[in-house]
Amino acid sequence: MKFMATWSISQDKWLPLCKRWGSMSPQERANAGEGVKIIGRWGDVAARTGVAIFESDDLAAVQRYVGQWNAYMDITLVPVLDDEESAAVARQIVADNNA
Repeated sequence: MKFMATWSISQDKWLPLCKRWGSMSPQERANAGEGVKIIGRWGDVAARTGVAIFESDDLAAVQRYVGQWNAYMDITLVPVLDDEESAAVARQIVADNNA
């Protein structure tokens, strides 16, 4: 299952977060913990916002990882579908509605 995290960082948390993030190695930044794969992560540094896509069969594991960052930012975590998955759902919606 895939999950999308979006975040927003308040001005008072910005420099502490920069210090923590900037001190991490590439390996540390890539490690989301057991059972969680980071598909991708993109940040808008100027706006102090970003998005990440995770893949995991364990929602609790994803929430544990995201929880490490809650002290620095407001995070929204939602399940998402890729193109093939959403196309299959769309076909089923059409079939269910006899369209």
